[in-house]
Parts: sequence; C-alpha cells; structure tokens
Amino acid sequence: MSQISPSLYVPQEIFANEPFTNFAVDDARQAMEAALAQVEAQLGRSYDLVIGGKRVQTAAKITSVNPARPAQVVGVHQKAEGEHAELAMQAALAAFETWRFTPAAERASCLLHAAEIIRQRKYEFMAWLTYETGKNWAEADADVGETIDFLEFYAREALKLAAATTAIQYPGERNQLFYIPLGAGAVIPPWNFPFAIMAGMTAAAIVTGNTVILKPSSDAPTIAAKFMEVLEEVGVPAGVVNFCPGAGGSFGNAIVEDVRTRFISFTGSKAVGLQIHESAAKTRPGQIWIKRTVLEMGGKDSMLIAADAELDKAADAVVAAAFGFSGQKCSACSRVIVEAPVYDAFVAKLVERAAKLTVGDPAKNHNLGPVVNRAALDSILKYIEIGKQEGRLLLGGNAPSIEGGYFVEPTIIADLAPDAVIAQQEIFGPVLAVIKAADFDDALKIVNNTEYGLTGAIFSTDRAKLERAGREFHVGNLYYNRKCTGAMVGAHPFGGFNMSGTDSKAGGSDYLLLFTQAKSVGEKL
Repeated sequence: MSQISPSLYVPQEIFANEPFTNFAVDDARQAMEAALAQVEAQLGRSYDLVIGGKRVQTAAKITSVNPARPAQVVGVHQKAEGEHAELAMQAALAAFETWRFTPAAERASCLLHAAEIIRQRKYEFMAWLTYETGKNWAEADADVGETIDFLEFYAREALKLAAATTAIQYPGERNQLFYIPLGAGAVIPPWNFPFAIMAGMTAAAIVTGNTVILKPSSDAPTIAAKFMEVLEEVGVPAGVVNFCPGAGGSFGNAIVEDVRTRFISFTGSKAVGLQIHESAAKTRPGQIWIKRTVLEMGGKDSMLIAADAELDKAADAVVAAAFGFSGQKCSACSRVIVEAPVYDAFVAKLVERAAKLTVGDPAKNHNLGPVVNRAALDSILKYIEIGKQEGRLLLGGNAPSIEGGYFVEPTIIADLAPDAVIAQQEIFGPVLAVIKAADFDDALKIVNNTEYGLTGAIFSTDRAKLERAGREFHVGNLYYNRKCTGAMVGAHPFGGFNMSGTDSKAGGSDYLLLFTQAKSVGEKL
C-alpha cells in the first residue's frame, strides 16, 4: 500500500450531512443508469483477502449474488478460515505499533480523503449496492450518503478528541488527558447497510488509532472490497485494515476468542451479538484486559398513532418506515399501534398507500426490491403464515415470481394481540403488524412490551402526549411526527436499549470514546 500523502486533507467547514439525490432530475437519473451499466460490466470478478497489505487466495470461496437475480454473480471472494485468523491478527498487531502513534490529523486526513473519493464516485457505489443487496436508487443513495457522513463526522470528532484537556488545572501541576487507542480489534458489520455501517465501524476504530480485522457479511462482501480499495488509494498503511470475508464459525470465532483481540464491534442479530458478548466476556489464559464489545443487535420497532394525529401524514410515514428496503432495517417500523377511535380510518389509509407500492428489480427503481437471500425469504413467509392465524391479512402475503429473485409483497396484518408472535419477534422483512390500543395509556404500554428498544415514533398534535412519550417510550431513538427510520449522522446518534444492543450511538459525539481509553497525566511543577 502507498503511504499517507504529506498533503493532508483537513475539514474546510463545519460538518453537514451529504444531500440526498433527486432522481426526478434528468441528470441524476441518467447518471444512475450509466453507473448501473458500468458496474454490471464488472460483475463476477474475483477479490482477494488483504492481510498486512498482501493479497491472499484460498481454496474455499464466497460467492455474492444479486438477490433480485440469483443467477447473476456480483463477486467471488476468498473465504478466510481459522488459519487466516492468526495471519490477520499478526498483521493488525504489527501495524498498531506505528499507527497508534500516527498524529490524529493524519488519520483524520485519510477519512476525509476517502469521503471525497466516494463523493466523486457516488453513483458507482450506489450501483454496487443495488446489485449486491437489492437496494433501489433512493435506498442506495442514502447508504452512500451516510458512508460519507460517517467519514466526515468521525474525522472531525477525532480531531476534537486529540485536543481534549482536563476539566481543571490543579494548582501546582500540569494536567493532561489523552484518549489513546485500544489495540487490534474485530469489525463485524451487517449486510443491510453494507457500506455505511461497515465503513462507519471501521472508520471509528482506525481514526482513533486502532487496527482492524474486517469481516464483512458473506451476503455483501463486494461493497466492502470496494471500500478497502478506497482505503488503499488514500494511503492507509498496510495492516491497519485487514479485509477478511470469512466463515463465522471458524474465522469469526477465532478472532473473537483470541486473547490479543482488544475489542469487537458488531452489528447484526441478537443471537449472534449475545454469543459474541458471552465469548468476549470469558477471560482466557494470557489475557491481560477486559475485551470491549460494541453491539447493535436489532429491534421490533413501533410507531404510535394517537387519536389526535394527522392520519394522512402518519400513514405516509408508516408505509415508508415499514416497507423501505423491504423492511430490512433494524429501525424499520414492524408494528403500528393505533388508538381505537381512529383505528379503522387509519388502517384504511395505510392499506390504500401500501397497495400502490411496486415490487421488482431495484435496478429499475421499484419501491420494493428483493429480500437478501433464500433463507430470509423462507423465514419471512413462515412468519406471514403465522400472522394469518393470529390476525387479519389486509394486504400482500405472497412471494411474486420475478426472475428467480427473493421477492415478498408488502404485507399488512391487522387486529393482532400485543403479544402475538409477529408482534414480538423480529421478522426483518416487509411485514407490518397492526395493533389496536384502547387509549393512549394502553398504547404506551404496548410500545414497551418487547425485549427490544431501538427506534420508535409517535404521531400526535398534542404536545403533552409527545412529551410523555419522550419520558416513557423506552427506545434509544424516538421521533415525533416523522418516520422511525432514517437516522442522520450528527443529528440522531443511533443505538438502542435492552436487547437492541449497547446503545453505542453511532454517528454521535461520544461514539469514538468506545474505541479509546482515557489516560490522565499529572506533572508536578
């Protein structure tokens, strides 16, 4: 890899979120169509592991396919196994010895430079997301925009940490406070935001001086490979990030269990997150620190529709939050709790809007693309069958046959009990549970009756109800009179309560602290 350029990238202005693309504009639409054609010509290429800057090939492979057309191969990746874990750890530890002392300005410069490259090639990265994970244009745009935001925001936050000082100077002393890196760690991102979350977790770790073994999801390794190429282009030294798509059972477990692993940053299912947390908590012979886990594990998110809500706006928001990216967001609205006086009227508006959504190839910019793979499709359909027995199917429930893709119709099931299976378990698909609440008190009880606590929203024109929800609606991210998806870096630090994770607040001013340890130095004058 090349080394860092002596010409540093520095923030030119205060942080601002990357603007969304307006695809109604001819230039934007034509640019996206051109990017899709450009990327389609690159599908099926092979990608190596990158360990300590060296390309490594393996006998076993991971084949990433387009979930809208499973016969179409997006990328063929080497598959890291247990024996590669030691190579990756050695490379990460070796790089840490110099990267840890690299000035914060240089590390931040790498992130800012990477953000600029991604901004210039935005449509290309959108197209990769469309092919590899089935995101339509708007969803792909949001993913790329959030990637840029994370890089820009964390670069600035790292510079603030580097300038930190003690609250007071004790008389007769010189007091200093340093936020130093933890060491070599694992970054294990999900497939549903395979660019933004993957890049954000990686960037937060390396900008604070840590080194990373990056194990992207096997359902979305290609976009991570493209990010690795950007890191190499901007001069991140060899071994600082080691790109290792691999098996969770052999490679992933080996990294988590290694006594030299200092932290594990994970986003994914509750089951895997708890397994990582338990494994990391077990002290093994030779271990000299408590491993740190940063976990974001999912949700069963509710939107509460009060009797005084503006129903048209509420219905629009619920449809967007429930069915955007086919419901494959940990923040997606999977339950809507509606006060009895407006229940029938709201449900009618909900069904009317959802029925207009189209399902099909995301490259053609349908509202709903595919779910991620066959296992996800089968699981969602099983939940729909359960839901049909528990409530009243109002819309959808089918898996349309479109070029062999993994498609599910937007599905609404009403009249459900608050403790129904599909009102409690995370489905991760375009399935919305509708629950009637007797009154506002009852609605607040229902929104808090799951083991999760990630996002939620309330629609009401009553300020007292909004403020009460602010106190009693127990989630990490709560929204008033807007959808429960679409957290913006800087404005909505993201992370949940209970079984939704460690409330890590990605995109917030304190997120980088999770990858550092504070060292206080006092000098007698």
